[in-house]
Amino acid sequence: MSTRPELILASASPRRLALLNQVGIEPEHLVPAHVEETPERGELPRRLAARLAQSKAMTSYRKARQAGIGENSLVLAGDTVVALGRRILPKAQTMDEAGDCLRLLSGRSHKVYTGVCLLTPAGLARSRLVETKVRFKRLGQQDIESYLASAEWRGKAGGYAIQGIAGAFVQKLSGSYHGVVGLPLFETVALLGGAGYPVQFNWLNKPAGAASANV
Repeated sequence: MSTRPELILASASPRRLALLNQVGIEPEHLVPAHVEETPERGELPRRLAARLAQSKAMTSYRKARQAGIGENSLVLAGDTVVALGRRILPKAQTMDEAGDCLRLLSGRSHKVYTGVCLLTPAGLARSRLVETKVRFKRLGQQDIESYLASAEWRGKAGGYAIQGIAGAFVQKLSGSYHGVVGLPLFETVALLGGAGYPVQFNWLNKPAGAASANV
């Protein structure tokens, strides 16, 4: 008799874990994957999002195997890229970077690409790429300075977190809100279900305890 597959989340992101929890999914293991995220020469935003998601899934898969866990586990990874046309905006690490992003996005539409990759226990990859169009209102200097002071921008693609204060900047969104947050739920649940992960089981049986400690 086959055993129920476990789930490894290739991320330490609280927002991705919270999104999975929202639909009743509690990963058995957290195995964050840290990969080089610099775009390749001439790389387009959508390709970058897909490539990084797959790279993170593969890195987490290898780490888990080396640690002796997850022999019957699915590995889930995601990555989000914010772009203005072909221009890829950084995951802001400094206030100056975040400020530059906000000034570029002010009063304009931009696209958010979220790649999702699921690896089966045999290492086979199943992927989705979700594109969302977001339009910001025109930001005043006080908007920008106050948002920068909040520090919500730190480490966020495009210098903002839509699930926080920056939600007040969004005039229009077409696509996946959850994708902009960090993990498109519809596509993620479809991938898990297609790979044999019993999503509905978790709806009927409240997960006991939190995911295990990071590797």
